[in-house]
Amino acid sequence: MAYFDAASTEPLHPQAREALLAAIDVGWADPARLYNQARRAHLLLEQARTEVAEALGARPDEVTFTSSGTQAVHLGLLGTIQGRRRVGRHLVTSAVEHSSVLHAARLHERDGGSVETVGVDLLGRVDQAAFAEAVARPDTALACLQTANHEVGTLQPVAEVAAACRRHGVPLLVDAAQTAGRMPVPDGWSVLAASAHKWGGPPGVGVLAVRKGTRFRSFLPEDERERRRVPGFENVPGIVAAAAALRAMTADAARERSRLSALVDKIRETVPKVVPDVEVIGDPDERAPHIVTFSCLYVDGEALLTELDKAGFAVSSGSSCTASTLRPSHVLEAMGVLTHGNVRVSLPRGASAAEVDRFLAVLPELVLRIRQDAGVA
Repeated sequence: MAYFDAASTEPLHPQAREALLAAIDVGWADPARLYNQARRAHLLLEQARTEVAEALGARPDEVTFTSSGTQAVHLGLLGTIQGRRRVGRHLVTSAVEHSSVLHAARLHERDGGSVETVGVDLLGRVDQAAFAEAVARPDTALACLQTANHEVGTLQPVAEVAAACRRHGVPLLVDAAQTAGRMPVPDGWSVLAASAHKWGGPPGVGVLAVRKGTRFRSFLPEDERERRRVPGFENVPGIVAAAAALRAMTADAARERSRLSALVDKIRETVPKVVPDVEVIGDPDERAPHIVTFSCLYVDGEALLTELDKAGFAVSSGSSCTASTLRPSHVLEAMGVLTHGNVRVSLPRGASAAEVDRFLAVLPELVLRIRQDAGVA
């Protein structure tokens, strides 16, 4: 089986597995206590915090650990808005943010806040001028922008948007889930969220970083752990493994980024040549190195994913449109592109050229078969 769904979750890095097993034996105690085993767990936790902070361009005392990237987004978004209630209750996001941002924004709206959603172009990039205009509102509490889109890979102009936010004194929450460990984190963020399983760490560990000087107040009952931002007992073994994976991925990022990007280029160029009526989606150049998405006209997306699975390829759809929801992806809708027959290929660390070649060899026959079954070929 060729695993091509790294945008959902990257396979556990070997160094993360090694670190996890070791930390389970020595890092199980409560890091808040004073006895020997607890001090050892505390040292492991703080060493991991330092390593993650260095990789993300933060200070160790700015970094807290959560139970997931989604929780990091929820806490970061709602906590920053809570901390800036005196400024106002206006939130600015792009139309293609991850669902964790959109769900938190809806909660903020139900609580009486306002949300302004800035559109994107055909490639999925946010309108910088419109974003700058939106954050200029004097009651803007927070702006949110992802580093790269999780469905189509397009990089967002984070540094440029951050400059506009600085001019107006508005903090910027950056969702770095798809690029942390793969690409340098753009400058200018005030709050950053990321997820360990996206870079080869274990599931169940997220990162929330809040810059010094950013007003933040948790909307949850106060807890003495994790800078009073995240309640609950720290998952020390998981955090240690997450830091080990991030350290390893970052060390190899430049080489692997170049290699995977070349394989994605090959997919982007080849698929329209071998499959008729295909739309390759997202920016061909300014993109995450490992993601490529395309849509096939007259093809049921779920049927295609099932056939690819039978052929030995684990891929996903950039679209959330399923038989149960009948709801197309909000990302693809916002871009104005084809929303059905959609395939997202996201290559993990170590994906081979031979696997990509085999994928490109079997894809045309599978698409043709589905179209014939539907009576459109």
